[in-house]
Amino acid sequence: MALGTSMIIRLQMDKKQVTFGEVAGAIGDGGGDVVAIDVIHASPEHTIRDLTINLPEKMRDSVLQAVEALPGVTIVNVSDRTFLAHIGGKIEIQAKTPVKNREDLSHVYTPGVAKVCMAIHEDPQKAFTLTVKRNMVAVVSDGTAVLGLGDIGPKAAMPVMEGKAMLFKQFAGVDAFPICLDTKDTEEIIRTVKLIAPAFGGINLEDIGSPRCFEIERRLTEELDIPVFHDDQHGTAVVVLAGLLNALRIVGKKLEDAKIVVLGVGAAGAACIKMLMAAGAQNLIAVDRCGALHRAEKYDNQMWEWIADHCNPKGETGELEHVIAGADVFVGVSRPNLLTLDHIKSMASDPIVFAMANPDPEIDPELAEAHVRVLATGRSDFPNQINNVLCFPGMFRGALDCRARVINEEMKVAAAQAIASVVEDDELNEQYIIPSVFNDKVVDRIRNGVVEAALRTGVARRTPPEFR
Repeated sequence: MALGTSMIIRLQMDKKQVTFGEVAGAIGDGGGDVVAIDVIHASPEHTIRDLTINLPEKMRDSVLQAVEALPGVTIVNVSDRTFLAHIGGKIEIQAKTPVKNREDLSHVYTPGVAKVCMAIHEDPQKAFTLTVKRNMVAVVSDGTAVLGLGDIGPKAAMPVMEGKAMLFKQFAGVDAFPICLDTKDTEEIIRTVKLIAPAFGGINLEDIGSPRCFEIERRLTEELDIPVFHDDQHGTAVVVLAGLLNALRIVGKKLEDAKIVVLGVGAAGAACIKMLMAAGAQNLIAVDRCGALHRAEKYDNQMWEWIADHCNPKGETGELEHVIAGADVFVGVSRPNLLTLDHIKSMASDPIVFAMANPDPEIDPELAEAHVRVLATGRSDFPNQINNVLCFPGMFRGALDCRARVINEEMKVAAAQAIASVVEDDELNEQYIIPSVFNDKVVDRIRNGVVEAALRTGVARRTPPEFR
């Protein structure tokens, strides 16, 4: 299924030369669907209309050419609704307290603000109660691994980071601000984030290339006293685990007994592997361009070395086609078209396939669905979307509310279990293993699970009232 887009075309039509039906027909023949019509101006000779059209992205130019070729039609303007939504950016800062007179000014700024400053100077922990730190997350990127676009730079990464900030606010009430750094130097990124950390209650690392992202997250976690979370790794891993827990319920298998093959050992793949192991998976095989990772081989990549030492208990070797035989679960975080029907047919009964390469999965879902028991992708136009938007708002809501020093493995597993629990027994089926991002139970369940895990593991600095 093609990715869709939406555009608004303003047309001037000569009534003597063309009818609206002919225009709509040309749009339909080109693959577009007219979903709204607004008449801007009408006269006996001409009409000017705005047509909102939904269509596959790849058909945009052909639709425009078909319309432009009609006699008596002039395209006045073409607007992409996605671009319109980004004009001037997607976020803004608003004051919580109005400043209408001199007295208001004296409370929020000088002279009144001085005593608040001194209170924090005497007890730095009061920054959590007296500044935005209590509810503010920095969304930090260097623009080197943006969505499926790769290294497009910090300026081009800004729309994604702004979008992330919007989602933090909408889903969990967390304030977030995009920080796009014009450097690829690991040490410089670490130093910069440490320098800005006093203003924030948490750091969300985003779209930083592998393997640098591992070192950046590890160092910042060790050197800061606020939670650091690389969402590309751990957000994806949490939602994968949530979906897999429910998929295994459907097929009547246990995580600890399942043979799981993970294809792609970059940031997300490595995190999925660690998360599945933390939850109890034992027979897990990681596959990348060199084939199956195993402990008899040595690797330059430290993460691969760790995975080789801790996974693949039977020491299986070879390419994907060799190790996927008899597997209960396939998890793909790699590239399109690497999984075939022959691979799936060699898996165990009731195979579970999570093909999450974006925008094109490891196998065409329409081709695979008849041959698997449960199928999940990273796309919104198929059932069972593995979307890290399910994770990070509730994860940070919980971490901020208990003022966690870190986000540890127990908190991540708790978040996954919380997401899985939203799907009730009577709702669970092959087409519904993971809740919608718009399900209002998700954030609260994750938040509570994360807080409980933080308290249990001793990383919380505050006990929310409902947990006392």
